Amino acid sequence: MAEAALNGMTVDEFLRWAGGADDRYELIAGRPVAMAPPGGRHSLLSSNLNGEIRNVLQSRRPCRIYTEDGLIPSHRNDAFYVADLAATCVPLGQDGRIRDPFLIIEIQSPSTSRSDYRNKVPDYRLIPSVLEILLIDSLSLFAEVLHRDGDHWVTELVQGRRGVLTLTSVPLQIPLIELYDGVPLPSDDDGGVAVG
Repeated sequence: MAEAALNGMTVDEFLRWAGGADDRYELIAGRPVAMAPPGGRHSLLSSNLNGEIRNVLQSRRPCRIYTEDGLIPSHRNDAFYVADLAATCVPLGQDGRIRDPFLIIEIQSPSTSRSDYRNKVPDYRLIPSVLEILLIDSLSLFAEVLHRDGDHWVTELVQGRRGVLTLTSVPLQIPLIELYDGVPLPSDDDGGVAVG
């Protein structure tokens, strides 16, 4: 497809186009954007979060946590996002996409944080089913939780070795240090966060 034709794509056009692409893409404001492959920190954080949330959701079937599945903001026809993790109580559609997520998690890196804040978070906030958005830093013990409170959003910042992450939508309360177990951080001498 010619470069000019890649601008202004609809979700349907994007899905047909992306099906033949070798790399992974998201559709942001009608333009395909290549996704960087996840690094080791990202993968460990995703695995740790997935395990903790999956354990809590075991008793809330049919609720499940999904990793790197596509979702389409209901109010847009020019956006297709691949959230790092998303929880929903609605079975996946036949197209394999997440429906009605109540929790969306993005693991941030220097290459993704700007797009997450500028593009994804505003759209995620407009999805009626979304109760919480978690943005977690892959380079430091830091998380930002956005909680829906009626018609507005409340932001909670959690940081450092004593920080405790609280998600009310799951529900989950866990020290940040446990979520970062094994994740190498730039300030670590031993190559990973030690629990305890």
